[in-house]
Amino acid sequence: MTRWGCPHRQCADPRKAGEMQDGTHDHVRSYHLHRLATALDTKGFHATVKTSYPAALHVFIPGASMLAESIDCTPGSDDDGRLCWYYRWSWGELLHDAEDPPGAAAKIAEVLAAR
Repeated sequence: MTRWGCPHRQCADPRKAGEMQDGTHDHVRSYHLHRLATALDTKGFHATVKTSYPAALHVFIPGASMLAESIDCTPGSDDDGRLCWYYRWSWGELLHDAEDPPGAAAKIAEVLAAR
């Protein structure tokens, strides 16, 4: 099990992670980002899902708009070729498994609080 919560994590080209069309990928991406926005809201953060392609989540600390972060969601596959989705920081590093929005929200809150 990796630190992102999915066994044998591997970033993959979306074509290798499944045969979904771009519209389906964007719908799934938006779904996961909205779940993360809800989890961040319970921690007192403002989060907005931008639905331009590709969708991204913009997170702000109330009263400190200079402390912000953009999060995206990307497909990957495990060693068996199963599709997994991950949240990813703006600099490209994987943040957390998209199946655990509260865990991802806790990591984002920790990083933004340290700034």
